[in-house]
Amino acid sequence: MKKVVVGLSGGVDSSVAAYLLKEQGYEVIGLFMKNWHDDSVTISKECPWLEDSNDALIVAEKLGIPFQTVDLSTQYKERIVDYMFNEYEKGRTPNPDVLCNREIKFDVFMKIALQLGADYVATGHYCRKGVLKNGDGSESYRLLAGEDGNKDQSYFLCQLSQEQLAKSLFPIGELTKPEVRKIAAEHMLITADKRDSQGLCFIGKVRLPEFLQQKLLPKKGVIVEVPANLPRYVAKSPDFVDKLDELAYFSHKPQYRIEDGKVVGEHQGAHYFTKGQRKGLDVGGTKEPLFVLDTDVAENIIYTGQGKNHPGLFRRTLFVSNEELHWVRGDLSLSSGDTMEVMARIRYRQPLQKATLFKVENGLYVDFEEMQSAITEGQFVAWYQGDELLGSGVIS
Repeated sequence: MKKVVVGLSGGVDSSVAAYLLKEQGYEVIGLFMKNWHDDSVTISKECPWLEDSNDALIVAEKLGIPFQTVDLSTQYKERIVDYMFNEYEKGRTPNPDVLCNREIKFDVFMKIALQLGADYVATGHYCRKGVLKNGDGSESYRLLAGEDGNKDQSYFLCQLSQEQLAKSLFPIGELTKPEVRKIAAEHMLITADKRDSQGLCFIGKVRLPEFLQQKLLPKKGVIVEVPANLPRYVAKSPDFVDKLDELAYFSHKPQYRIEDGKVVGEHQGAHYFTKGQRKGLDVGGTKEPLFVLDTDVAENIIYTGQGKNHPGLFRRTLFVSNEELHWVRGDLSLSSGDTMEVMARIRYRQPLQKATLFKVENGLYVDFEEMQSAITEGQFVAWYQGDELLGSGVIS
């Protein structure tokens, strides 16, 4: 009998994943991850992990499976929280959920599970795994979108490797959320009607500005409003010598200067803000709401523009350096000079967009057919063909 360790989070998705695996004849063990108890940084006034751990235990008892808690808080602080602070300090916006899956759930947690003799680790993600038989007898693993288009979470797993996928199971990937809740209710699992968790991966609800202020000190600076008719927005594109010149031009984000606009307010730290953000600026008197176009953490200036259609929010092309480029399907990776037609997204829940990948010596351009709003450094771009996620990278 194959042994599976399920990451029981105390939510309905992992509860039903455990139930389904038991029904399929696996030997199932429930493991709850405790990821935070650092008194120097308060994540939340609530303490959700206690309630979640208790719910996970009740589910395990109901299913008749062994259960234990593992404390991964040291690794979580080093690999996720410290990384977040460092990225925000640089003026980038990290995605902790993607990192959490790569660094914690499918690395540290998976290694613990395998040490317990598990053949697989299972999670409650809405995605699917496919297996391709290669001519030499080896196998390639495919990361596929979940059947439920409203809940597809393949994007959050965009950094997984073939080795991690080989040992992973996604039991609810073929189901919709209503179907999952129905199964939980039919089998009287305590999590059947529990609301989905919000906030930082595996920790709970976090007010990000308050969280960041505990390590990144407030620093007063100015908010500058940049007009939509700035010459650099209305100037014609130059005549490009070749495609690479064009890609470099369109991937280059505007470099703002304080004299480009007018000072309209003050802020408490440019590192607390991210591109495309509207809330928290506290500047009134404009015809349309102000949106963050860019942050300059070195000079501590926030550049803003009126309205969600301000041209300063839009770019067509982004770049991923080789150091931050990842292929889930390494056998399909591009060599310098190669191109690939894909569908791509730059954030979770964004509808997939037509794009072309261009591999160059030092990285990869992702060139979208249509202009994209708020391409944000530090976030992940992921690309697909059909319903398969092929690769991803951190936006430079």
